[in-house]
Amino acid sequence: MNKPLFIPLTLAATLLVSGCAMLEPTLPEAKPAVPANWPLPPTTAQSATSQATPAAADIGWRDFFTDPKLKELIARALDNNRDLRVAVLNVERARALYRVQRASQFPALNATINETRTGGNVATPGSVYTASVGASFELDLFGRVHNLNNAALQQFFAQEEARRSAQLALIGEIAGAYLSLAADMESQKVAQATLDSQRKAYDLIVKRHNAGAVSALDLMQAQTTVESARADLARYTGLVATDTNALRLLLGAPLEDKLLPTSFDLAVSGIAPLPAQLPSEVLLRRPDVLQAEHLLRSANANIGAARAAFFPSITLTGGIGSASTELSGLFKTGTQFWNFVPQITLPIFQGGRLTANLDAATADRDIALARYEKSIQAGFREVADALALTGTLAERRAAQQSLTQAAERAYTLSKARYDQGRDSFLSLLDAQRSLYAAQQGLVAAQLAEQNNRVALYKVLGGGWEEKSK
Repeated sequence: MNKPLFIPLTLAATLLVSGCAMLEPTLPEAKPAVPANWPLPPTTAQSATSQATPAAADIGWRDFFTDPKLKELIARALDNNRDLRVAVLNVERARALYRVQRASQFPALNATINETRTGGNVATPGSVYTASVGASFELDLFGRVHNLNNAALQQFFAQEEARRSAQLALIGEIAGAYLSLAADMESQKVAQATLDSQRKAYDLIVKRHNAGAVSALDLMQAQTTVESARADLARYTGLVATDTNALRLLLGAPLEDKLLPTSFDLAVSGIAPLPAQLPSEVLLRRPDVLQAEHLLRSANANIGAARAAFFPSITLTGGIGSASTELSGLFKTGTQFWNFVPQITLPIFQGGRLTANLDAATADRDIALARYEKSIQAGFREVADALALTGTLAERRAAQQSLTQAAERAYTLSKARYDQGRDSFLSLLDAQRSLYAAQQGLVAAQLAEQNNRVALYKVLGGGWEEKSK
């Protein structure tokens, strides 16, 4: 290539690259107005010396969850859940749309074969056969095509983060449904054991009443405890059935009995103690926050495309081919032709359409910025709530354990006093009810603590990776 031709091409390329970037505005800075650190309760934060604790986003779900049955359920759900499948297909759709838009950066080539038949009062009536190859290309001097391509790319990135969010939510729902099922099965066992014990006691009361040792009031009070336990057992049996159905729906596949929990294991999940002064910047790794950021970048790129519409567009169109009045002579010597049609389009009057498009693009960018800030604020609150409950739920579980132990001792003493005739049956009945309520309260406290640990792991951005880094 000679120097006189090389210099104009270099200048044109420089203008093209600079024009692609000069109309897109600077990305506005988000101001979510959240503190730099979460207010960690003293019982939650560990000492500042343990800074090697990995972030929740770096802990794969296979390493976080310890129950092998739960791991198998999560793995199956990731393969079969229909909501997650839709999210994956949305990513594929966004990728295809990006490829459609990216094609605008390259010349479009078309091959055409046609016949034109003319008649009437013309000098040369008849048919003309044409075969040609044409090309068209828009010079992106002001970045319209570039900005539209960038907007489509950011939309694709946003859909990928949406898929990660869907996967994170699904893992949390599977874990929550599994824990709820295990807790209800444990409550069902407690209700069944209580019913069996109270039926035995009722049978003894019946015998003693027939012998005249106890009154009819004691008999009726014993019967109320049996019927109350029966009602609770039926309630928990229904909850176990609905929990199983919910788990089966989330799984999206058949659920074998071998994958159901057999007991309420407190070691279903685990997370390392959080470091002191945990920075709120870890929110920026959450998939939903990243999705909002990509949508903001896409909307900002659309402003550049809307601005570029005010400037001239240059389209280069050309073609080569052959034309003949006879089909057999279409490609013979002397039938070739070529054409080159550069076209410049300058918008003069559009009735305010271009200005309205720019205003709409600017408003979309501002809306995306507000949503990005809101996603950070919502994430901060979710983490703060989970952190605030970490210590209180642990204290609640410990207190409930002590209460259950005290209720068991009280029931044992009350039963012994009743057998010796020193206390009434009403005192024994109160002790039974207190013990049953304490046992069910302990299951509820353990479930709340486990659910909060899973929620904390999820809101910190963990769960969309399978293995830890």
